[in-house]
Amino acid sequence: QRFEKTCKKIFTLVSDGTERETMRNCWTMFLLAKGRVLQMEDDLVISFQLLLCMLELFIKRCPSDLLQPIYKSAISKVQSPPTRTSRRNQSKVKSRPPEPEMDVQLLETLCKENECNAEEVKNVYQTSFAAFLESLVFRFPDFPQVHDLDQQYEEHYLKTRDIDGRLFFDRDETVLVPKVEVSEVEMTPKKNLADEDAVLIPPQTPIRAAMTSIQQLRSDLFSTGDQPSTNLYSYFNNCTVDPTQDVLKRLKTLDQEFSRSFGQAVGPRCIVLGKQRFILGVQLYYRVMEAMLKSEEKRLSVQNFSKLLNDSTFHTSLLACALEVVMAAYGESGFKAGGYNHGGGDSAGTDVCFPWILDVFNLAAFDFYKVIESFIKAYPTLSKEIVKHLETCENLIMERIAWRTGSPLFELLKQEHDSGAAEQVETPASFNQPLQHNHTAADLYLSPVRPGHRVLPPESPGTVNSQASSHTPTQPPAQIPRHPKSNSLSLFYKKLYRLAYTRLKILCSYLLSSHPELEPIMWTLFQHTLQHEYELMRDRHLDQLMMSAMYAICKVKSVDLRFKTIVTAYKNLPNTNQETFKHVLITEGHYDSIIIFYNQVFMQRLKTNILQYASTRPPTLSPIPQIPRSPYKILNSPLRVPGSNNVYISPLKNPRNSPSIMTPRSRMLVSIGESFGLSSRFQKINQMVNSSDRSFKRTLDLGSAPKPLKRLRFDVDGQDEADGSKSGGDSTLIQKLAEMSSARSRMQEQKMK
Repeated sequence: QRFEKTCKKIFTLVSDGTERETMRNCWTMFLLAKGRVLQMEDDLVISFQLLLCMLELFIKRCPSDLLQPIYKSAISKVQSPPTRTSRRNQSKVKSRPPEPEMDVQLLETLCKENECNAEEVKNVYQTSFAAFLESLVFRFPDFPQVHDLDQQYEEHYLKTRDIDGRLFFDRDETVLVPKVEVSEVEMTPKKNLADEDAVLIPPQTPIRAAMTSIQQLRSDLFSTGDQPSTNLYSYFNNCTVDPTQDVLKRLKTLDQEFSRSFGQAVGPRCIVLGKQRFILGVQLYYRVMEAMLKSEEKRLSVQNFSKLLNDSTFHTSLLACALEVVMAAYGESGFKAGGYNHGGGDSAGTDVCFPWILDVFNLAAFDFYKVIESFIKAYPTLSKEIVKHLETCENLIMERIAWRTGSPLFELLKQEHDSGAAEQVETPASFNQPLQHNHTAADLYLSPVRPGHRVLPPESPGTVNSQASSHTPTQPPAQIPRHPKSNSLSLFYKKLYRLAYTRLKILCSYLLSSHPELEPIMWTLFQHTLQHEYELMRDRHLDQLMMSAMYAICKVKSVDLRFKTIVTAYKNLPNTNQETFKHVLITEGHYDSIIIFYNQVFMQRLKTNILQYASTRPPTLSPIPQIPRSPYKILNSPLRVPGSNNVYISPLKNPRNSPSIMTPRSRMLVSIGESFGLSSRFQKINQMVNSSDRSFKRTLDLGSAPKPLKRLRFDVDGQDEADGSKSGGDSTLIQKLAEMSSARSRMQEQKMK
């Protein structure tokens, strides 16, 4: 679709259909170039940049009468010299034609028209596209013809067994998404049906979304260099041990490793592109680090962060998070359905989907998780898509990646449970308390340096109170000093419990709506397993323990619920994978279905505990965790106006950078404090208010029960409820309409003065 839209801006329509043949040759040659240059052919950004290079080549070779004026002027300067040379050098022996040179002006015009970064496209041309053209020149003395390109692509297609990309150009029904008429799409609410004055905003395409995201990221980092700023250098100099040289040396090493791995995953000629991604990541890394240190300085009133800034794991995690944001902005990092594996490194070697960056830097997922929340707080201009991406990364870490063999999570858990008077990683009594989000990177990376509770050393005999000693004839044995509580582990388990309960609650609502009393019992067993039998999570998935706990409680409570039924419902949950229940670790190196795991592993380990729920004195139920809204405040979300029930404001968005996400998406945008100019605008407001009032009255006059509205509003506590569910809703609506009318009258009076 993007190719055809771009070509319509380049080529003019002619009666003999020559432009269509040119477009087909260009498309086939692009498919061939993409297959040879890229190992990861679903990289949208690099693929589109490669397409612009291909269009530049064809525009130079295209007759001027087929081009639009903006490209016709560019082609005339490029095409004439080769024409004169070819006439002079006509001979019987044809020499190999010179390699086509890049026309910078033409390429920049293409980039400007398609809102693409020109420097990146030039790099793609020089590093990848030029090499592809050179291979064609060696194979074909002249420019390859249609049948040559088709033959070359046919060989590539048969070798890769991928989808034949030529079908998209031919508009084959087997590969195209079926068109849906606008009239067939149900629109809600009904009063917002499009009329002659309505502006329909088309949805963003994946390429447009990626370009917008890249443009926003580059704009934010425009003033940030790839070296520490003056403020950051001052923080480094204030440290007891100056970390500057270690930081620079570490970046140099990680740069080489990242570029090499990026080239292996995307394509051997894309190493330069990997270096570009790394430079952007370094800029973001410095920007966020400085923001974090400023926040810590304000919070603690100190400027010496020597321990934190000399922590190699902190720096590597922060850089990895910055690079993950960069690759997510480019649309390169995502979450594939088949990405789940059996606890080892991810099997996909030709993509850069998360957790690829962890494997590149040999970074533990538990260490990476520590920086995510602080990163988002320190960089508040992140788009909501990127914030959601990082939140998904955090969930993946909690549900499986952090539980791989070799993870530092197991060592921390072992220390907690082996200490003489070990505190629970998360006490059940705190489940129903709100989750605090005031943790910082320093708290988590230096943990357990900062304990949750101070541990006092045992007093010496000389300081013991004489009265106490007289009442205590024998001295109790000395207590073993406790390990200080790990802030990072405590926060991890708080989030883990809330994620686990959310999943369990959703599955119970699907399967056990007639047995609501079983949900807290299942949660108690599930929570007990995560806290005391955490070894069951090693190289496994959180949902495997959840489904096993559900099945176990149904068995002891004589509720007929088969594992097959649980699995069927689980498949309908979002972001799930059938590998989760088909391939479960049984013993080292041996995998089987989840029912085998339940019988041979889960039941054997927890049999005594499970049978207690069938007795007359079952275990005390665990409190239900409080499920908060996302801790990551997204600035794009509407905010409630204080003192109002249903009035929200949204931040201003730049329509130039984000043309498809303008808010509010109403028929008319009203700017308060700005002159309206024409009286027709006031008339439109009157019509809008009156039509809303009539619609409201019609609803009240209906004899039958009113249909529930799909639009939701949020009460003060953040709970969702349908409009009209509160008795005061009618008077509130009338009051707001009256306020709008009053404000309109005041503005009209001011204009008349």
